[in-house]
Amino acid sequence: MAKVVVTGGAGFIGSAVVRHLVRDLGAEVVVIDKMTYAATRGSIAPVEDTGRVKLIVEDICNQGQMAEIIAREQPDQILHLAAESHVDRSISGPQAFVETNVTGTYSMLEAARAYWNSLTGAAKEAFRFLHVSTDEVYGSLGETGLFTEETPYDPSSPYSASKAASDHLAKAWQRTYGLPVVVSNCSNNYGPYHFPEKLIPLVTLNALEGKPLPVYGKGDNIRDWLFVEDHARALAMIASKGRPGETYNVGGGNERTNLQVVEAICEELDRVMPAAGPRRNLITFVADRPGHDHRYAIDATKLESELGWRAQENFETGLRRTIAWYLENEAWWAPLRKSVYSGQRLGLAEKAPA
Repeated sequence: MAKVVVTGGAGFIGSAVVRHLVRDLGAEVVVIDKMTYAATRGSIAPVEDTGRVKLIVEDICNQGQMAEIIAREQPDQILHLAAESHVDRSISGPQAFVETNVTGTYSMLEAARAYWNSLTGAAKEAFRFLHVSTDEVYGSLGETGLFTEETPYDPSSPYSASKAASDHLAKAWQRTYGLPVVVSNCSNNYGPYHFPEKLIPLVTLNALEGKPLPVYGKGDNIRDWLFVEDHARALAMIASKGRPGETYNVGGGNERTNLQVVEAICEELDRVMPAAGPRRNLITFVADRPGHDHRYAIDATKLESELGWRAQENFETGLRRTIAWYLENEAWWAPLRKSVYSGQRLGLAEKAPA
């Protein structure tokens, strides 16, 4: 039975990884999470009764604590997902993104390096550090083409710039110190347990409550949507089978404009829970986000051909599953909407202090 440390394991993607590792792969998992606003204990609650999940509440920037935890827990793998990830929040508060995404990644790499250097034989050979990142590090695509693992980095926001920096650190630790690091870059995730500040849960819950559905600009920005459980399977596969020093792109192959996504949510909700009128009438176009990349799209050929991964959900099936989950799990999201994030606009750029 493998033992895996998952940083950020109480967040959206991290908790999906934890549930997959425990339920499907029988792994023992140590979750390290600062438990910020975007982390929820309820997201890992479905597997906590297995006795194979331990939650450690700690900041990954605390390098001494990270070194102590990794040395004590002796994992076979570290899956590093802990990150500040909301672009809008990075525009109005970039410092936290630099601290967590850059300094935190440095802290984890050093803790992993010290531990790995203490290993010998088969344990040292098998150990892996998977650094989980985003396609936003590549910047914006034109009307055609796909991001590949060779696409030059060209980040646009404080969020993507901080993730690009962390990717470079991870690759440097592999090249300089030999630490067996693998990097993944994924497209936009969606699915159950998604914090309600992100597009799909925000629009779903606003539509349920009859509130405006904000769409940036003309709604023509394009994203490649990846169901979070497909991503979790990919990450476990990359951590186990990926080659150190390599990057693997993970994408769902589901390009949609933001307006198409919002309209699809409205149609599905109208189908399963009809309202007085079409929910499309709630769509409201708002001022665009500063530095808003036009299009992202991932070429996942390397992951598919080398490791045999395939997405199991297309956008239509994944969206139906996602909306059904939110309709059935108000107990999870209602407290967040009430006390943490009620749906207000984020990411309006403010002038720097004089």
